[in-house]
Amino acid sequence: MSVQSAVELKPVAAPDPQVVLAVENLSLDFRLRTEILHAVRDVSFTLKRGQTLCLVGESGSGKSVTARALLRIIDKNGAITGGRILLRGKHAEIDIAPLTERSRELLRIRGGRIGLVFQEPMSSLSPVHTIGSQIVEALRLHRRMDKAAARAETIELLRQVEIPNPEKMIDRYTFEFSGGQRQRAMIAMALAADPEILIADEPTTALDVTTQAEILDLIKRLQVERGMAMLLITHDMGVVAEVADEVAVMHFGRIVEQGPVDDIFHDARHPYTRRLLASTVKLEQNRRAAPAPTGEPVLSVRNLNKVFGGTPGWFGSATFAIKAVEDVSFDLHAGENLGIVGESGSGKTTLGRLILRTVEPTSGSILYRGGEGEPVEVTALGKRGLRAYHRDVRLVFQDPFASLNPRMTVKQIVGDPLYVSGASRGAALEKRVGELLEFVGLDPLSMERYPHAFSGGQRQRIGIARALALDPKVLIADEATAALDVSIRAQILDLLLDIQKRLPLSFIFISHDISVVRYFCDRVAVMHRGRVVEMGTAEEICTAPKAAYTQSLISAVPNPDPRHKRMLHRTRFRA
Repeated sequence: MSVQSAVELKPVAAPDPQVVLAVENLSLDFRLRTEILHAVRDVSFTLKRGQTLCLVGESGSGKSVTARALLRIIDKNGAITGGRILLRGKHAEIDIAPLTERSRELLRIRGGRIGLVFQEPMSSLSPVHTIGSQIVEALRLHRRMDKAAARAETIELLRQVEIPNPEKMIDRYTFEFSGGQRQRAMIAMALAADPEILIADEPTTALDVTTQAEILDLIKRLQVERGMAMLLITHDMGVVAEVADEVAVMHFGRIVEQGPVDDIFHDARHPYTRRLLASTVKLEQNRRAAPAPTGEPVLSVRNLNKVFGGTPGWFGSATFAIKAVEDVSFDLHAGENLGIVGESGSGKTTLGRLILRTVEPTSGSILYRGGEGEPVEVTALGKRGLRAYHRDVRLVFQDPFASLNPRMTVKQIVGDPLYVSGASRGAALEKRVGELLEFVGLDPLSMERYPHAFSGGQRQRIGIARALALDPKVLIADEATAALDVSIRAQILDLLLDIQKRLPLSFIFISHDISVVRYFCDRVAVMHRGRVVEMGTAEEICTAPKAAYTQSLISAVPNPDPRHKRMLHRTRFRA
């Protein structure tokens, strides 16, 4: 027998022609002051033409770092330590991993063959240049157009991403666009060079539910029209169920599970994937079983109005008046959780500030009955009366990173209301801070640490401990879970509900996340353009809304089941 016939020759499989990008065993390290952080370990996946791969995981899982590594947009202390990033073309294959940062080949790929949509358009778009000039620059760089042709193409791109009046909007600045319009402009810029691949890094995280649905619809439509491959990075499993073809789940820098979207949702194998899905499905239910409120309410809001502008300007002309809150009335009872929902600009945050009197109402009444003695008309309170009112009505902020002073220890942050009010000093203050930290599930021994030493969920717990320091009767939570991952979000909501069982607390919960409101609240008020258009129990609002606007809001909520995609059949509201 010849040597040749004795050796079994295995045919080499030809590359899949649909694969545009193949990532093979990618590893990435960051050199820190005292250690090396292994941010990404042995990550492999492929992107195919006309298909969407969703890279999911919680904050710190490595998903955004992986996406940035594909374009070599990583911090100076970071380096690719292994693996390949193969960008496939008609005639050649390029490995992006070894390319130098400023090489011509890499610069042609960035924005040219691979487009990138960032999470926060305000930090990605220049505030001193018009939107049009930024897109024109991308067109002239990648497609070698003259100014006139680039401007005409920019107007067409703005039209494609459904920005109204593109001929006028091309000369507007970033601050003149709404949040949704800024994200559309970012998409137009990413598509300027007609890329083969679109990377979208949490493109809808900062948007309300209806704007999110519009942006996802737009991205999916443009992807199909252009035949692009898409890598969508998100921590929202509802979004994944609505748009993904394939899913890769990341945890601590590794892909722990990967497969078709239906397999991941209905036959998940890894415990981490199951935990993510369980946290998402959990928020589809209502955890409250409180009886219908009786007796006098803690807080009564009647015919509350707030108008910004409308005052006389120079030369006798009046400034434009905006009715931020218009004729709003509701009651909040003891032990009740009232949700305030609506899109960005609906007036819900302004309403919360009016109740706190950090913004002065134009007209209306806010009657508070939670204290001792007679009911208090909040709109008539002076400085001393407001100080007492603010002991009873406290605020939990949206952003746990921005709301804590980085130069103060946890003891100083949580103890500040106690110190300023004169309620505690010295050893008594330290003891009370320890009790509050233990109450919200944190180690009292950590009180000497600074905020940067805590995770996002832990920082929000610190913010809650600060809000509870003066034993309030009402907590106003303004998007208190919006900046958190879905599993941490569920933990914080459970913590607030458990606290409510131990303390006589009522909540006003302001959010654009319908699933959070459904899980946490007894009743829900839906706001649109400053007015309450519908109010009812959480179950009624979320399952059988009556107002046309509420119906459009509920139908835009992503459904965490790829077999029953809600957004494909959503109701659009026309004012």
